[in-house]
Amino acid sequence: MLLLWAVVIYNRLVAKRQSVEEGWSGIDVQLKRRTNLIPNLVDTVQTYATHEREVLERVTTLRTKSEAVQSSSAGERSVVESDLSGALVNLMAVAESYPDLKADRNYLALQETLEEIEDHIQMSRRYYNGAVRNLNIQIDSFPCRLVAGRFGFIKATYYEVDSLKDRAVPKISGGQVT
Repeated sequence: MLLLWAVVIYNRLVAKRQSVEEGWSGIDVQLKRRTNLIPNLVDTVQTYATHEREVLERVTTLRTKSEAVQSSSAGERSVVESDLSGALVNLMAVAESYPDLKADRNYLALQETLEEIEDHIQMSRRYYNGAVRNLNIQIDSFPCRLVAGRFGFIKATYYEVDSLKDRAVPKISGGQVT
């Protein structure tokens, strides 16, 4: 009876760990989609905003950094992706200063795609964090804690925004982000 109980708990823990891995995979897919979209967005903005080189270079640099940390943990990855999100907000603010760009069909399609991807990233983060919560509750709960410790199950890390600045809604005024 004790062995059966341990097997049931072990299998629940494995299922929850797989949900966390599935959630992380979902985030990874959406972040990769966003990373792949950025060069097109930068090229489109660049044709109109040639003197905004600093903003464009920052987005490009952070995109490269994002690709480099794809296999990192949730904590490390969230820091890099948070920086990239901020840079994209600045890029969109620059675009606000160029009426011709805002009317460009390619730019509008890219902006719409980026918004869609950001929504998918948010949903993926929610799913991942829910799976992490369920796994961590299971690991901390008694008597599951006995089985989790014995078989090396460890608590997963939430995908969070670390900086209060990143949590604030950006204000865009006259093409400048504050």
